[in-house]
This record gives sequence, C-alpha cells and structure tokens, in this order.
Amino acid sequence: MADETGDKTEAPTPKRRQQAREQGQIARSTDLTSAALLVGITLLLVWFGTGVVSALRNVLADALGIASLGQLRSPTMGPVILQNVLAVLISLAPIFCGLLLLAIAVNIAQVGLYFSFKGITPNFAALNPTKGLSKLLGARGGAFKLLMNVTKMLLVGFVAYSAVHGRIEQIVTIQQLDFMQIFGLSTEIIYQIIIRIGVLLLILAILDYGYQKYSHEKQLKMTKQQVKDEMRSMDGDPQIKQRRRQIQQQLAMKRMKNDVPTADVVVTNPTHFSVAIKYDADKMHAPRVVAKGADLLAFRIREIARDNGVPILERPPLARAIYNTVEVGEEIPEELYSAVAEILAYVYELSGRAKKNLIKTAV
Repeated sequence: MADETGDKTEAPTPKRRQQAREQGQIARSTDLTSAALLVGITLLLVWFGTGVVSALRNVLADALGIASLGQLRSPTMGPVILQNVLAVLISLAPIFCGLLLLAIAVNIAQVGLYFSFKGITPNFAALNPTKGLSKLLGARGGAFKLLMNVTKMLLVGFVAYSAVHGRIEQIVTIQQLDFMQIFGLSTEIIYQIIIRIGVLLLILAILDYGYQKYSHEKQLKMTKQQVKDEMRSMDGDPQIKQRRRQIQQQLAMKRMKNDVPTADVVVTNPTHFSVAIKYDADKMHAPRVVAKGADLLAFRIREIARDNGVPILERPPLARAIYNTVEVGEEIPEELYSAVAEILAYVYELSGRAKKNLIKTAV
C-alpha cells in the first residue's frame, strides 16, 4: 500500500492525471468564465444593442399603433405578435450566440475538450449551511480565500467609484436634462462602470486560474512510494504486457523483413530454429547474426529468405548453437568460426562470389 503520509515531491504520473481528470478534478476558475462573460456581454450590447433597441421600438410602435389597437380582436393579431417576437429574437441572436461561443471558448481554454459527470453529481451533505461555513473558515486556505473575497469586493467598489467620480456634477444636475440626454448619460456611465469592473474581475480571474492550476498540480503530486507502486501495478497489467509484446513483435518483424534479405545464408534446424548470417570482409571482423527465430518466426525467416533468393542450409547442431549463444547483431564466437566459414564458402561457390578472406582464424 502506498505511503500516503510521505513527502509528495514527485511529479504526478500520466495515469494519476487521467484518474483525476475522469473524476472531474481539473484546474479551472469559475471566476474566469463569469468575468469573461461580463466583459463579453457588455461589448456585445455595445455592438448589437442598437439593433435590439430598434427591434423593440418597432414592436411597441406596431403594438400601440392605431391600426393595431383597432384590431385587438382580429384573427390576424396572432401572426402579427409572432412576427414581432421573431424580430426581437433575431436581434438578440448575435448576443446569445456570442455569449455561448465565449463560454465554450473559455472553458475549452481551461480544461480542453472533456466531459465528465462525476464532478456534478449531487452532494446533499454540502447543502448544510453550518457545515459549509465551518469548511470555509476551518479548512486550510479558507481564511485566505475569505480575505481575498473581501479584497475583491473593495477593489470592485473602488473601480466603480472611479467611473463616476468625475461625473458627480452631471449626475446631480441630471434632472435639468431631457429624456434622451438622461438616457445617453446613464448608458455611458453604466457602460464605464461595467467595463471597468469586468476588466478588473477578468484580471483577478486570470490570477485565480494560475493559482488554481498551481494548487491542483501541488495536490496531484505523489510520494516516491506511490510512484513505485503505480509502476509496479502497471507492469503487472496483462493488457500492458500484451501491448508491449505486440509492439516488440511488430518491431522484430519489421527489422527481420529489412535484415533477412541482406543475409548471405540462413541456417535452419530445419523446422524449429532459423538463423540469418551476414559477412562483409571490409566492415566486419567475423560473420554477424542479422536475424534469428524459433517456430513461427523461424518459418517466417525462411519464407522471407526464399522470396529474396537467400540460400537456406539445414545444419541442425549449428543452428541450435548459434540461436542459443548469439544475439541478433552480435558476431559469431570463435568456436563456431570454422563451421560458419565452411557454410559461407559453400554458398559463395554456388553463387559465384569470390572468397574474400572469410574468417582469418579459420584459414
């Protein structure tokens, strides 16, 4: 069992990250999404608000016009109302679509494309206000979070005040203005307040996301014993072992397909073992084993050799000796020089190739 009380000094493994992700434990800041939506809806209202106002004005003009008031009981009133509602919805569509895309983009930027319902499973114990308050004040970092929230409220108040500080006189004398002037001044002041608060909250939310990411990474850290136990469990996983064997077999087969055609001769058992041997007097001190295999691999080596015109000789004792003592890529040991040199000389004679100092020791 892993030592949970040890110092967590090791970086989390990919498996631990994946398990945390599947449980919905992902570094994210809800404040970042809220702040981005606040700034986004403010800008969208500035860009598309005129169209919404125009649509609402046309709806009111149609609804309160003399022609409409005279047809309150007319059967055609229903389609007119539906047409007005559609006009308002069309004017609001860019704002709703913009907010939807912005919310999706912010969440993808934080957690990527991943869906998990474990993090939103109802927990009715969390609805206890007493327990929630004790958790807020007693948990590690709870007092710090409370202090940060208070500081955030003070900063928001200061930023909101800064937006109206230079317009106090205009606000006091607003009763002397006509309706359109009052409306224009109000919307301008509200826009300045919201956009400043939104930018402040966005900056604070980015900082909060950085802190959440750091805290999440720290929480996922593992002890050395946990890493060892996880590696041990992964090594014992039958699926992982099977996958390793498959990869090794694929690599061996690929290497065999490339190396066997370059061999000078294939020595066989004849059925159980096959060994492909190559010798280049200019580059090698002794013949080298470029491929070997037993049973099915032995059959595959013989098959590749036949397809590429590589001579195949049956020498059961020699094939078994080379298979058991020499690994792929290694040179033939001295005690087998004479036997291998004899085979290569025979193959060279059959193919008409010159005997270029097959093995100096054997001569």
